[in-house]
Amino acid sequence: MGRHGTIAGRKAAQDSKRAAVFTKYARAITVAAKAGGDPDYNVSLKHAIEKAKSINMPNDNINRAIKKGTGELAGESYENGSFEGYGAGGVAVIVDVLTDNKNRTTAAIKHAFDKYSGNLGVPGCVSYMFDRKGIITIEKTDSTDEDELMEAALEAGMDDMATYDDSFEIQTSTDAFNDVCDALKNAGYEFVEADIELVPSIEATPTEEHDIKNLKKMIDILEDNDDVQKVYTNCTIDLYE
Repeated sequence: MGRHGTIAGRKAAQDSKRAAVFTKYARAITVAAKAGGDPDYNVSLKHAIEKAKSINMPNDNINRAIKKGTGELAGESYENGSFEGYGAGGVAVIVDVLTDNKNRTTAAIKHAFDKYSGNLGVPGCVSYMFDRKGIITIEKTDSTDEDELMEAALEAGMDDMATYDDSFEIQTSTDAFNDVCDALKNAGYEFVEADIELVPSIEATPTEEHDIKNLKKMIDILEDNDDVQKVYTNCTIDLYE
């Protein structure tokens, strides 16, 4: 499924880029809040706030981002965008962005692809290799019963569940995502992550060490960019080690 590394690895990567991650999540909240500032009536805003809280973003930051979205505070106007291409070793890459300057963002992403042996392509050149799915990650602990978790998720409409050394990863359709999230929360489960993701249906495994190094460097540069929200690949190798 193109898993994004271990929980510890992802947390370490987030911790090292804490300010940048706060900026990305604040933008997501601002954009979501344009459809209404009450998370009880705005599912996108609710999920954006939950993700921000999962990385301990201060409430003041969250409230300020909401007010920018509703117009109570002045703020930039962001637009969604997506870039597709191939990284080193023929790995498919999709970059989702929220930007207030598309020309700046396009130049930065093209530079990252070019510098690390990638090729930025046209819309649709790799997206056919991915499916949009709901992904819920729950940390594996001694108190987590795998069978009980699977039963609760199945009853709510889950499609599949993968078990890793440190976590359980639940996959849903986009339609069932909110129902499964609500059912698991009501059952007392806490999420490490829960979001709609692009899951590769066709995977790639680079074999050259320099290709893997270039992929890791390119993704690191892309994720360091405040305009970049998410980077997806179809690489079977953990690029976050």
